[in-house]
Amino acid sequence: MFKENTHEKKNFKSLIESDEIGRIEDRLNVIDLFLKTEEHITLEDLISLLKSKGYEYDQEFVKLCLNRWVELGFAQKTTFEGQPPRYEHRHLGKHHDHMICTKCGRIMEFKNDELEMLQEKIAARAGFHILQHKMEIYGLCSRCLAARSDLMPLSSAKTGEEVYIKEVVGGGNAKARLISMGFSPGDRLEIINNDGEGRLIVGRGSSRLALGRGMAEKIIVSMGRQRAGGDLMSPQKGRPVWRFFQDR
Repeated sequence: MFKENTHEKKNFKSLIESDEIGRIEDRLNVIDLFLKTEEHITLEDLISLLKSKGYEYDQEFVKLCLNRWVELGFAQKTTFEGQPPRYEHRHLGKHHDHMICTKCGRIMEFKNDELEMLQEKIAARAGFHILQHKMEIYGLCSRCLAARSDLMPLSSAKTGEEVYIKEVVGGGNAKARLISMGFSPGDRLEIINNDGEGRLIVGRGSSRLALGRGMAEKIIVSMGRQRAGGDLMSPQKGRPVWRFFQDR
């Protein structure tokens, strides 16, 4: 990796020297520190790292360096849902996809040759020539999943998740209102939108329903399907209860 980074730094230097934009050594300092990270780094993260090394570069200058790094093909800039733009190395001839935890923001890289071949086959059947692609899978990482309770109010469910109603709690009026809206124990709900503020949008059957957060607190849901006997199927034993989304 050190040899590869040294080569990329020299390659980058030769390209920006031809730009005649000045401050070559300062730009190389920024890129040198970036090359020493193997993270999906934000602009603010890089500025903090530079300061820790004694470099006091303004934000606009560091941003220009990173953007030029992207333009020349040494890095790529990606904006994951709900997160600020991030920069990562772009290694020639290598491709990977990402899994993003919507709870803690953790980003995990993965590569699957079978999946890559399947995408090529699907494209070939349609007479489509792939130039580039990316896959982003949103869900919960193993650490966040392990920390969750088996039962929770509907208001705590994440966008894209499938949950099952365990019970409806609260006073008689609230319970009657929810039941009249069609919320009954055992029903499957798809969380269409829950941004933590305002109403939740959920799918039940072929209908989309809007719920205030107060009402959503009264619906207790589980991550697993309820069996006829009343016990719950866990995500490991039943079918997955979070959904994956591909950005095409």
